[in-house]
Amino acid sequence: MWRPPLFLLAALLAQLCLKADEPSLLDQGYRQMYNLQFDAAHRSFQEWAKSHPTEPMGPVSDAAAYLFAEFDRLHILESEFFVDDSFRSHQKLAPDAAVRERFEQALNKGQQLADRKLAQFPQDHEAMFANVMRMGLHADYRALIEKKYAAALDEMKAGRLLAQQLVTADPAFYDAYLAIGVENYLLSQKIAPLRWFLRISGAQTDKDEGLRNLRLTAEKGHYLLPYARLLLAVAALRDGDSERAAATLRDLVLEFPNNRLYAQELLKLAPRPKKTS
Repeated sequence: MWRPPLFLLAALLAQLCLKADEPSLLDQGYRQMYNLQFDAAHRSFQEWAKSHPTEPMGPVSDAAAYLFAEFDRLHILESEFFVDDSFRSHQKLAPDAAVRERFEQALNKGQQLADRKLAQFPQDHEAMFANVMRMGLHADYRALIEKKYAAALDEMKAGRLLAQQLVTADPAFYDAYLAIGVENYLLSQKIAPLRWFLRISGAQTDKDEGLRNLRLTAEKGHYLLPYARLLLAVAALRDGDSERAAATLRDLVLEFPNNRLYAQELLKLAPRPKKTS
């Protein structure tokens, strides 16, 4: 029997390893999104979805790119996270109707695909996470763009409950911890009477629990790791720890040099030169 030379086997194995290390179009799309290269991100997500037509993460990720593009256009992260202490700015915004329609279409497509998979495989963790992310994205749009806080809270709680089910089934699904962390941390910043009302309505408002879960995503997450790190930088600033916030932002600037938000917030933390008399 003919056996291939050892050097051919070695070359084949090397090629397979290289391909395994190559980021997927889905990974590439998230990097582009965090770098504010939204058109490129859409192309990557949509191309990945074409080759994975039954997977909900394609359209849900595409929806994320629409949302982050609106965040960037409307300067929402700056005003909500880095300026407004209540995480509840009442400033009226002018959302792009066409973007909103495409955002909703992508979310609806993602929901259809996720529900179809879960009907057949109720414990499909990827489909569960797609639904967690879908609810989180829609909650963000309602709260930060439309200012519909009650509706956003309902979706936030629903996403957190599903995330808790997911991490109970698979504790290593680190992206899912973000939904638990966001609800606990953001709502912990509300005034005490409101926190009491939120708790009796079923929401979670534990700051330490929120930060613990955000750190899990920031340290071990995948698609949502950079966003978790941004939220930890915000938390550090609100705790008066500008050094830790600057270190986190510095890492984000190095990884995503095209993202203006990271750079401009880091610049604000730079020590000011002392005035000379």
